[in-house]
Amino acid sequence: QVQLVESGGGLVQAGGSLRLSCAASGRTFSSLAMGWFRQAPGKEREFVAAMWWSGTSTYYTDSVKGRFTISRDNAKNTVYLQMNRLKPEDTAVYYCNALTHWPDSPFGSWGQGTQVTVSS
Repeated sequence: QVQLVESGGGLVQAGGSLRLSCAASGRTFSSLAMGWFRQAPGKEREFVAAMWWSGTSTYYTDSVKGRFTISRDNAKNTVYLQMNRLKPEDTAVYYCNALTHWPDSPFGSWGQGTQVTVSS
């Protein structure tokens, strides 16, 4: 089982940037593909970005391509999401999770998430 703690969210104006972090523990983090997901009010949770365990492959949903960058530091058991040129439609609670199937199938329980609010 993987325990996940997300942080780094906040309130930012449109066009601004935020960097989210996800600290993982409980399993061999470096062997896991990891992903970021988000859930906006009244909507289903959706996939945002994924990174292969080695960091050699990434995958993004179309709406964030060119704006968001996923990265990881296996020595720190942490995965990051750099979000640039934020838009109001990026407002959501952001979660990370390990992946069962590449690139967007999560497994395990969810953390508490971190709220991102983008004002127009």
